[in-house]
Amino acid sequence: MENLIALLVAAPLLGAAVLLCGGRRLDKAGHWLGTVLAAASFVVGVVLFADMLGKGAEDRALHQHLFSWIPVEGFQADIAFQLDQLSMTFVLLITGVGTLIHIYSIGYMEHDERRRRFFGYLNLFLAAMLILVIADNYLLLYVGWEGVGLASYLLIGFWQHKPSAATAAKKAFLVNRVGDVGLSIAIMLMFTTFGTFAFGPVLEATGDTSEGKLTAIGLMLLLAACGKSAQVPLQSWLGDAMEGPTPVSALIHAATMVTAGVYLIVRSGAIFNGAPDAQLVVAIVGAVTLIFGAIVGCAKDDIKKALAGSTMSQIGYMILAAGLGPIGYAFAIMHLVTHGFFKAGLFLGAGSVMHGMNDEVDMRKYGGLRKYMPVTFITFGLGYLAIIGFPGLSGFFSKDKIIEAAFAKGGTEGWIFGSVALLGAAITAFYMTRVMLMTFFGEKRWQPDAEGHEPHPHESPKSMTVPMIVLAVGSVFAGGFFAIGDRFVNWLEPVTGYDHGHSPLSVATVTGATVVALVIGVAIAWGMYGRKPVPAVAPRGSLLTRAARRDLLQDDFNHVVLVRGGEHLTRSLVYVDHSLVDGVVNGTAASVGGLSGRLRKLQNGYARSYAVSMFGGAAVVIAATLLMRAV
Repeated sequence: MENLIALLVAAPLLGAAVLLCGGRRLDKAGHWLGTVLAAASFVVGVVLFADMLGKGAEDRALHQHLFSWIPVEGFQADIAFQLDQLSMTFVLLITGVGTLIHIYSIGYMEHDERRRRFFGYLNLFLAAMLILVIADNYLLLYVGWEGVGLASYLLIGFWQHKPSAATAAKKAFLVNRVGDVGLSIAIMLMFTTFGTFAFGPVLEATGDTSEGKLTAIGLMLLLAACGKSAQVPLQSWLGDAMEGPTPVSALIHAATMVTAGVYLIVRSGAIFNGAPDAQLVVAIVGAVTLIFGAIVGCAKDDIKKALAGSTMSQIGYMILAAGLGPIGYAFAIMHLVTHGFFKAGLFLGAGSVMHGMNDEVDMRKYGGLRKYMPVTFITFGLGYLAIIGFPGLSGFFSKDKIIEAAFAKGGTEGWIFGSVALLGAAITAFYMTRVMLMTFFGEKRWQPDAEGHEPHPHESPKSMTVPMIVLAVGSVFAGGFFAIGDRFVNWLEPVTGYDHGHSPLSVATVTGATVVALVIGVAIAWGMYGRKPVPAVAPRGSLLTRAARRDLLQDDFNHVVLVRGGEHLTRSLVYVDHSLVDGVVNGTAASVGGLSGRLRKLQNGYARSYAVSMFGGAAVVIAATLLMRAV
């Protein structure tokens, strides 16, 4: 069965190559080719998954060695794949949700002249992400990591005729380069410390490695994760990435790019277990980001940007769980999978709303759409209930487990992280209820555009609604299926390990507190947006609201600290280069030139001058000899 692993990558990679190089002759059928190859990868994943279930928990890992890229003494770089319980979870999520997004895109991108190229980029994205999660070493993982960055740049800026889209793509690319530097440094440190890049030898040798080295490697891995998963302080690209087509938003936010950082940390769990300081920083970053993203999501009127803030916050939950160590690794991945269902459904639902509203994204120009788009309303509503943690739905089980794990950390850290997670649950309920009320409830608020065309909201075609229905089913049932009998924890435990921890609060108490937080968030949102009409123009709002509309001034901070700071640093370096470095070099050259000019005057070509020089030199030698004898 291990020989099938390469087919997971080969199918979408072939699709990308054919669609991007095949030319316009494929315009009419290219989207079907891309979708079929994505589905083929999913089928291969299901076959491998079924085979894996037939084996014992400790015997499920498969390896496929393709070839050695650089086989030299002391340096072995292999192209090889590893499929275990952790990577298989990602394979099914990436290919399953990715295929649904391909199907949705057939209808959404129907009238786009460059649809063939779009599907080629989607296939490239899937192939790169699959390489990332099934690589058996960090160097090959880095290849997939960079491939994901390239594909995201191409997809975010797909409508490059829009300056905002081109700028957003460049921003995402540059911010992610910062994180990529962290991953490259971590890989270099691994090789100098362990002499290899392979997961097995690296993770097995952590017990014999100093905590200082593991901390340095862990912090560099965290920097990489912050870039791909949009965590503080490298989160600024995520909201702008909404400039890409809506299927891109669903793919990036649900199944691929933003999950890469979570995978990297959980895969490298042994490194963080041996570096408690780095592990604590991971949890702090996750806790800060889950509140940061939630606050941003509360103030956005753009439906996609409100969901982008939600993604940042939910990934923060996953990073927080990963920072708890073996207590939270499995729950981080469990929430990642359930989030893949409901967040993909929410983004596709937002795209369906835009499809019926002439691409309008301002929720203040929606209202009452449940009457016109019943399927979108129901599927979006189920995703909404799942993400806020409504009892019985997927988000309830996965997010509740993370909150329990945070308290189980114990001590002051446990109380702080648990309380932050509870606060995030309340804010999540508020901003998602706000999105739901402004979009589907109340009276209609849309008006004719500048050309006099009034939107005529209508339900989307089946190519768009069927994937939304499938994702809604996952939003409802996936969490309960995973949680019953600790099924998901038992599945991942051979790879991630598991520790129950020692929670000061009972499970019932945490569950009750989570439900209370949910009710408070929903009640506040209902009081603000459900009981009275939503104004067509956003009020000025409080200082915090105005800051949240500007992403809590993250771009202003980056401009002042990084852009202006970089400009001043550059000018200072130029000044030092001109004044000091060039000054020393030019001064030395001038001194040598001046001395040479003076010495050259002695070589005037007159015999009498040379005779005088010889006489003078002889006199000096005689005088020195007599002086030495006298002494």
